[in-house]
Amino acid sequence: MIDDIAFRNWFFGVLLTLLLIVASVAQITAAHAQQPVTLIEVGRLFDVRNGRVLENQTILVEGERIVAIGSEVAMRARASASPKVIDLSRFAVLPGLIDAHTHITADAGSAHLNYSGPRQALNGLKNALTTLLAGFTTIRDLGANNYADVALRDAITARDVIGPRMFVSGPILSPTGGHADLNTMGPQFHLSGEGVADGVPAVTQKTREILKYGVDWIKLVASGGTTSKGTSLTDIEYSDEELRAIVGVAHGLGHKVAAHAHSAEGIKRAVLAGADTIEHASFIDEDGIALLKARNAWLVPTLYVHGWLAENAAATHQPDYIVEKARQVASAAVPNLARAFRAGVRMAFGTDAGAYPHGANAREFAMLLKIGMMPMQAIQAATVNAAMLLSDRDIGALEPGRYADVIAVDGDPLKDISVLEHVGFVMMGGTVMKDELSTADDRARGSYPYWQRLR
Repeated sequence: MIDDIAFRNWFFGVLLTLLLIVASVAQITAAHAQQPVTLIEVGRLFDVRNGRVLENQTILVEGERIVAIGSEVAMRARASASPKVIDLSRFAVLPGLIDAHTHITADAGSAHLNYSGPRQALNGLKNALTTLLAGFTTIRDLGANNYADVALRDAITARDVIGPRMFVSGPILSPTGGHADLNTMGPQFHLSGEGVADGVPAVTQKTREILKYGVDWIKLVASGGTTSKGTSLTDIEYSDEELRAIVGVAHGLGHKVAAHAHSAEGIKRAVLAGADTIEHASFIDEDGIALLKARNAWLVPTLYVHGWLAENAAATHQPDYIVEKARQVASAAVPNLARAFRAGVRMAFGTDAGAYPHGANAREFAMLLKIGMMPMQAIQAATVNAAMLLSDRDIGALEPGRYADVIAVDGDPLKDISVLEHVGFVMMGGTVMKDELSTADDRARGSYPYWQRLR
């Protein structure tokens, strides 16, 4: 009797397990079958990894990802019986662009000292949508107050709101009186930035605190900056010991470090301390170039912003100290960064958008041509290179297995890079966010901007 009971218990246990496995497989199969299938007919497809353009290709998208790329006949054979078809056969099609240096919660000409954290996050939501519709499906945001960038990133990831994928740094680490210290008010207000810390113990604690609240990157200032009152572009802000402490904590916890550095000495100190990326690098010299190459660090030039600041000083009510420093950078950066590019320093696309209007990010491309890049190299800086900087293999190229982040423009960016300032089609993760190019029939079948459906 005992054996019969044990056998029955065993038998029903096995049966229940098998039923659960069958149900799980059925559920997974059904979920896979329910994924939307899209065929994108492409006239000229930019293969950024290999630096070439492929004619008359078709991209097969299932759910969020690219499944295959090839001839239309082959892709139709692989697709379901009635896939959605998007006709971009008359246009140039590229991977979604990546901006590796933005300030999404800020607006040009305003320091937002009177903005609360929630208000900054809402401001960031507006700017994030503008950035996405300009063709930038991923950004790295390097500096925001009150962790507003963390909140915005998480809301986008949860699909509560619409915006590009975000990698964020939260408050910027700065010494007292440094570039990221909010030092524009009188001493009676005792105002400083959230990331202000001095000395090895303090910067160690502050780095851990910032990481605790969910950032992806740490950003520090290694020199003075254009927009900070009381700093010089040649300033050395953190000591070698402080820089090494910040980088050591970040790397030990699995995070990378971006260093704001205009001055030649600030660049070298940051690279020697182990910073993963150098931002701006306006006054880089031969020693700095050699160090960047030896350490395989990335350089993110932000060239357009300084000319914009100088030219729009009156309209944006910029103080004289910002205008003067912007002019210094604008005249020095192009020849210095041209030498760095010729020497083979790794570069990725970044704009400092927020210091100038969001949505105009693509104006940086013309500046990259001024330092010697060919159009395809400039596009690579904003796609495959920026993806490598971010260590993200899901973005940056139109390849099977990657996210279906797709943009299209009417024109040839290899002949006129400025056409990237007028992106007419944006798909992010398989969802059409903007469509001004495909046929009316496609739009009638539902290929219209997702964000409009939320209105």
